[in-house]
Amino acid sequence: QLQASGGGSVQAGGSLRLSCAASGGTYRNHNMAWFRQAPGKEREFAAAITWSGGDTYYKDSVKGRFTISRDNAKNTVYLEMSSLKPEDTAVYYCAASLYDSAYDLLREHSYAYWGQGTLVTVSS
Repeated sequence: QLQASGGGSVQAGGSLRLSCAASGGTYRNHNMAWFRQAPGKEREFAAAITWSGGDTYYKDSVKGRFTISRDNAKNTVYLEMSSLKPEDTAVYYCAASLYDSAYDLLREHSYAYWGQGTLVTVSS
């Protein structure tokens, strides 16, 4: 089970750190990602990290502002978000995948396990 937390309301330019804690099993060998769904829009990829933490991938619009990381000892994945913009407003979901390729890690259908989502609201 994946449990996302850390969402909230911030002003533009602010920062938040999201956490995704795994319970009831280990995801140390899973590649992990954050997806997000803005109001009225489809869910989209935001960031991913391989099981070892050695490779990370980002949506172009969040590069340089978001950082994904993981602590396998704690079975937790993080998303540090800074310089937040109103267009970052969305429900953020963490997900786990056993697919390995960069192509697959950017795609929603590659993820078998999903958290419940945490809402991030950025006001201008």
